[in-house]
Amino acid sequence: MRAELLQMAADLARKGEPFVLAVVVRRESYSSAHQGDMAVITADGGYHGWLGGNCTQPTVKREARRALADGQPRLVSLSPEPDRDARPGVTALPMTCHSGGSVDVYLEPILPVPRLLVFGPSPAARALAALGHAMGYLVDLVDPAGDRVAVPGADRILPGPSAPEIDALATGAENLFAVVATMGESDEDSVAAALALDPAYLGVVASRKRFELVREMLVSRGIPAQRLDRVRNPAGLDLGARLPEEVALSILAEIVQVRRSRLDELAREAAVTAPPPEEAEAIDPVCGMAVVLATARHRAEHQGRPVFFCNPRCREKFLAAPERYLTGERSGSGAGSFRGMGTEGR
Repeated sequence: MRAELLQMAADLARKGEPFVLAVVVRRESYSSAHQGDMAVITADGGYHGWLGGNCTQPTVKREARRALADGQPRLVSLSPEPDRDARPGVTALPMTCHSGGSVDVYLEPILPVPRLLVFGPSPAARALAALGHAMGYLVDLVDPAGDRVAVPGADRILPGPSAPEIDALATGAENLFAVVATMGESDEDSVAAALALDPAYLGVVASRKRFELVREMLVSRGIPAQRLDRVRNPAGLDLGARLPEEVALSILAEIVQVRRSRLDELAREAAVTAPPPEEAEAIDPVCGMAVVLATARHRAEHQGRPVFFCNPRCREKFLAAPERYLTGERSGSGAGSFRGMGTEGR
């Protein structure tokens, strides 16, 4: 299974699809998970692999969603007494399985590699392609003459602003950073093509006077002035750059600033944002485990109200003696009063 999961992770990374790689790094008996067990959790909630039984999976999936939201890895500890196992850097959460074991799971979010789209055959464009590649970006260089000239750092060389490959980049535009460094060659067409993608960053390497002419031309074509206000010109932080390599460095520095600011914003949002309504949870009255309402497979009705369960065995136990769980006397859970009848638990 481990080889299959690693192959799945490699395929997802190659496609640019975000996912979380989860690995059991510690366990105490009794737990069905073992050290080294792993799972791949995709952005759509898909869960592939093994990290333990029904008591582990919902919590890991919820924490995986948060890891994808803020891009930060986390170490999650599930135990019957989470307060006792609280440690710096560890998210301690309750384990509701009857076995009494505990398990620590490391979650590593794998986000799409950022993509750099560079327009132009200029020395600055080529220096930007090389530096972007060195920083781990996927680099597309739009250069009509590029098919005859090797460009270090370019993963792809596209023939012009109207290349069909450029349109395909719109699907991942939140992770796309575009720079127009055409220096008078198809400036307007290149800026228009980049704007159509709605990238996270768009910079133009040109003087302010030259860009004003480009802007006027694009407005006359029908492009709203408000959209052009997003363009950064001159592109890059003011480092006093003169050489092409220095210009490239200033632009990548500005892109890093924009990208990190956005990731920090997502992290803050993930820290304070509750699960969306479609991911609201209820508490299984038998074992005390959280159950996502939207995907709950096991449910019943008691006195006209819905009751949700993590597995069919809990449902059977409840239906056999609902009064036992209504009074909070469920076996082995240590939980309090019954909260599972359609009540959101988180």
